[in-house]
Amino acid sequence: MISKSDKAQSSPIALFVSDVHLQQALPRTTEAFLTFLREKAPCAKQLYLLGDLFEYWAGDDDIDSDYNQRIVSAIRDATATGIDIFWIGGNRDFLVSAGFAASVGITLLPDPHVVELAGWRIALTHGDAQCTDDHDYMAFRSQVRQEEWQRQFLAMPLAQRKAIINGLRNSSREAQRGKSYETMDVNGSAIATLFDSTSASVIIHGHTHRPGRHEYGNGADKRIRYVLPDWDCDEESQRGGWLTLGEDGGFTFFDATGNACETAIRTVS
Repeated sequence: MISKSDKAQSSPIALFVSDVHLQQALPRTTEAFLTFLREKAPCAKQLYLLGDLFEYWAGDDDIDSDYNQRIVSAIRDATATGIDIFWIGGNRDFLVSAGFAASVGITLLPDPHVVELAGWRIALTHGDAQCTDDHDYMAFRSQVRQEEWQRQFLAMPLAQRKAIINGLRNSSREAQRGKSYETMDVNGSAIATLFDSTSASVIIHGHTHRPGRHEYGNGADKRIRYVLPDWDCDEESQRGGWLTLGEDGGFTFFDATGNACETAIRTVS
């Protein structure tokens, strides 16, 4: 039952972030996220990274690059403060393994994953699995999530894997130009199925880069879906931020600079 305020008026117990797309080519975005890890994350008990933290992850043998080591060190520093960090792989970094997680002190979660926090039953997901109207992407997703495909891919030299990933990213950008926002957004029936299969009253996800708060139904049957923002602080129109859950059960969005912000509320019949 939805009865709690969306205004956080107590200490944060959990933070939710997705789609930071960390890469060396975006230094301001990198600095903004590292500042978040250093100054904001330790204020909560738990941090949930819901996919696409990295622009791409070619395999755990890329962990030693200077840039990735910088990110890894920042994550380790955050966990050292006592915060528990959880990770759901996205469509860009699903190849992060349990070995990587152990080396940085985080916990990998399946997609979807259900948590109970501050009186809520919350389903967490990256969000791409619910974009079922994008048939080409769903076919691709099904292929690359297969264990045999991943085994063969990770057996390739790192440089070859990066070249393949770069080609896939370029192909994806081209394909998206011919697709509508509706096609690339989550499907309503897929969201309803996720609500029903998890018995959750709240869904939190990213992937679509369309941040907001969506309401379904009313009264005792009311459900809410929060969509997390993507990050890009290197453009003039900066994007980014996170969702906070307070001890009182209130949810609040914050932008990348740490200021509370409002998001559009859409009621879905």
